[in-house]
Amino acid sequence: TYNLHVLMRFDLERAVVHGDLAVVDLPTAWNDRFEKDFGFRPPSDAEGVLQDIHWSAGLIGYFPTYTLGNIFAAQLMAAASRQLPDLDQDIAAGRFGGLLSWLRQHVHAHGRLHDSAALVEQATGEPVSERWLIQSLWQRYGPAYGLSGHGGS
Repeated sequence: TYNLHVLMRFDLERAVVHGDLAVVDLPTAWNDRFEKDFGFRPPSDAEGVLQDIHWSAGLIGYFPTYTLGNIFAAQLMAAASRQLPDLDQDIAAGRFGGLLSWLRQHVHAHGRLHDSAALVEQATGEPVSERWLIQSLWQRYGPAYGLSGHGGS
């Protein structure tokens, strides 16, 4: 649900910035949206609208970068997995050398020579896409929750 939380926060943040929602109304708007999206209301503002420091620290527009990071990470992991067929077993066994070598070659060596999207595209051979995150979420959580779906491919 983390990326849904990010989306909710971004929608509310955008409404405040555009003048469509007053800051004083954020707790109610948060609770209403939270209940709509997640099926329950937070027990307090401390566990709801005030649960993290981003807004109080002035980090407006920052939160969506977490979802971008998840998208980039899923795509990089998919590419690494294609080139390192035993990657899942290696990680399960606590062996990270193959992944670290892959990251050093495809990501770390290029550092800030490219912006994030260009770096991910160069490392994975395709433009940044949400499909790898969606596939990863389906594979990880679909069976646990009895969900059916294609999961992307």
